[in-house]
Amino acid sequence: MRLSQLKTGERGVIVKVLGHGGFRKRIVEMGFIKGKMIEVLLNAPLKDPVKYKLLGYEISLRHDEAEMIEVISVEEAAEIERKQHKMEEDQSTELLGIDQQQNIAHKPNSNPSFTSYSHTSAISLSADTLTDNQLREAALAKHRIINVALVGNPNCGKTTLFNFASGAHERVGNYSGVTVDAKEGTAYFNGYEFHLIDLPGTYSLSAYSPEELYVRKQIIDKTPDVVINVLDASNLERNLYLTTQLIDMNLRMVCALNMFDEFEQRGDKLDYHQLSQLFGVPMIPTAFKTGRGVQDLFHNIIDLYEEDSLQGMQNKVARHIHINHGQYIEKAIESIKTPLEHNPEIRHKYHTRYLAIKLLEKDSETQTALATLKNIDEIITTRNKAVAQLEADVKEDSETALMDAKYGFIHGALKEAGFKEGTALDTYRITHILDAIITHKYLGFPIFFFFLYIMFQITFTIGQYPMDWIEQSITWLGQWVSTTLPNGPVKAMLVNGIIGGVGAVIVFLPQILILYFFISFMEDSGYMARAAFIMDKLMHKMGLHGKSFIPLIMGFGCNVPAVMATRTIESRRSRLITMLILPMMSCSARLPIYIMITGTFFALEYRSTIMISLYVVGILMSVVISNILGHFVVKGNDTPFVMELPPYRFPTKKAITRHTWEKGKQYLQKMGGIILVASVVVWALGYFPHHNELNVQQQQEQSYIGRIGKTIEPMFRPQGFDWKLDVSLLAGVGAKEIVASTMGVLYAGDDSFANDDNYSGNTEKYTHLRRQMLSDGISPLSAYCYLLFVLLYFPCIATIAAIKNESGSWRWALFAAFYTTALAWIVSATVYQVGSLFL
Repeated sequence: MRLSQLKTGERGVIVKVLGHGGFRKRIVEMGFIKGKMIEVLLNAPLKDPVKYKLLGYEISLRHDEAEMIEVISVEEAAEIERKQHKMEEDQSTELLGIDQQQNIAHKPNSNPSFTSYSHTSAISLSADTLTDNQLREAALAKHRIINVALVGNPNCGKTTLFNFASGAHERVGNYSGVTVDAKEGTAYFNGYEFHLIDLPGTYSLSAYSPEELYVRKQIIDKTPDVVINVLDASNLERNLYLTTQLIDMNLRMVCALNMFDEFEQRGDKLDYHQLSQLFGVPMIPTAFKTGRGVQDLFHNIIDLYEEDSLQGMQNKVARHIHINHGQYIEKAIESIKTPLEHNPEIRHKYHTRYLAIKLLEKDSETQTALATLKNIDEIITTRNKAVAQLEADVKEDSETALMDAKYGFIHGALKEAGFKEGTALDTYRITHILDAIITHKYLGFPIFFFFLYIMFQITFTIGQYPMDWIEQSITWLGQWVSTTLPNGPVKAMLVNGIIGGVGAVIVFLPQILILYFFISFMEDSGYMARAAFIMDKLMHKMGLHGKSFIPLIMGFGCNVPAVMATRTIESRRSRLITMLILPMMSCSARLPIYIMITGTFFALEYRSTIMISLYVVGILMSVVISNILGHFVVKGNDTPFVMELPPYRFPTKKAITRHTWEKGKQYLQKMGGIILVASVVVWALGYFPHHNELNVQQQQEQSYIGRIGKTIEPMFRPQGFDWKLDVSLLAGVGAKEIVASTMGVLYAGDDSFANDDNYSGNTEKYTHLRRQMLSDGISPLSAYCYLLFVLLYFPCIATIAAIKNESGSWRWALFAAFYTTALAWIVSATVYQVGSLFL
């Protein structure tokens, strides 16, 4: 808890002081040191300030300042002591935090915070009987929990470190934008518990793009104890630009020079000890894939974290420096700092030099954050004068001048640290050769489309064999349950509801895994970034940004992470348009429906063509709609195409297998969750009210689901759909897989799908399902129109929620829902009516 939460008369022990370096230094000098007892004496009438007793004297703090001091209350300490006492009684305490190979342990179910302290045994562990010594020990134990934020450029290895240290399996890819949200994990080392936060990759801390603003807000609002700035050692000059911005914020920080093994292989030279001195930040050579340097990195984190203790500063390298921006800029910064320092209510949260620099950059988010200050007019007036004077002196805008100054500092520091590029090995030679072919003016597109063709062809041919095995198993299970249980609603629910519904979807797991295997390979190898590169001109003609291509490709896997990946697009206009057309990318959830319908109505030799046509229609419609949206709906200017092309790296078997299985596991979890529930609900609506005297066809028509379907059937008559297909579309609003499971439930009641004994890979596949659908008036033309409707209509609920979160408004989410459904109706009706004239 925070000191501000203690009530009058309550006491606690200080755990740590949060905030930037200047604030921490001032507070620690006042005696707010870890392990010291503090008591609340008096609250002012307006609850601000508050008087405390500390080290035998009385001191007042503002509420905002007390909010930045973490303490442990007597009640919390008693609870900790009770847990520790129980652990000792159970004799389950073990020395944690030592991994046999890397000295880092990730045991999420253990609590290492207490392993380095011997506790006074107690029989009665209540708040009233807790001694001061026990209270201090509990505070020291809690002090050994360190919050660490991982910050760095895209594709520099942050998530690799996060996975290595915490034992997590977060997605890692060889392109920017893989991490689009904060990921949290825990690691244990040398008796300390590390709460790791993996933040999205960003090139700077400006408000230029959503991920940059997101990272900045996380650092300011969450106040990590230490920041790990991960640097790509192969591109130090660019990576160190973010480092200079973090230094401006006056954070406790350690830099990891990642991929240092490749740095050495090239023969590059750098005195990283000297570079550490110049930046005032420890620079640790690392290679996260092998674990090199990770122990040293965590040792430095502990040293930095404990620098405020009474033992003094253990890490002699770490010191706060000011990036020297040159005479004119420094003069402007100092002039803006003066009115900012008249506001003590913000100094606990922001370093005034950092605020002055951001105001000098004309950062709109910073200006908004300071809008409530009493002297904001004076601050803005001073800023405007400083900007005008600076721009007159340097003959360029203030933001450019600051960037030039930072890069000048970086260049000088690298030169002084003896940085030289080596010639021993050109690690990019293969990349240059492959790029000459893959991004070739005439070969690039054929190679890309050939790769897509191979991906889908293998998905639907090789994937057919395990699919048949699963289908045979499901058929056998349905028959066994049918012959074992007596007739009744339980048997009907199991056979026609659960087995028929879930089984109709789970059979497509092999195709899902193969599709994700190829997508993971494209991402990890670095080809995904090249695909965006060669598609930039086409994207521009669509009114989009080249970076839009990556979310669109990801949409073939799942629309939800694809929508989240639009954060990497700087232009709000392109970002919004990309979100709105993403539902037209055929996600893997639609795949079971496609396979079910194409397998039922079309010969084996035509199925791949039909499938590809659906993907092509989705892409073409996205082109048309993006142009319409860009011209009439979403206004604004676009940004230049700037994107990093990472070197090619052959994906490891472990990474590909893990990424593919993670997606497959999510698919299986849906089987046991929403699809299972939906299957039972659809079965119940089709079973009740039950009349034994009716045949199967009559029973379905008289059921609740039959009545619903008959009610909406006229709406879909222009497409040639029957009520069963209409109901399946309604069910698919929750999740697209439910369309297939609903059809399985409805047609299983006619003994045509789940219990099909002829479920095989030959041309007779889906014989019973085809016969039943033809008897209901469904033709191959209406079946294809049904696929078009499924392709284009209402995104799933999860996608709608993702669009709302990323756009910040329900307006765009609801717009996506309504326009896609209207488009699906128009396209499918048009194709059916025109096709009926010729077929």
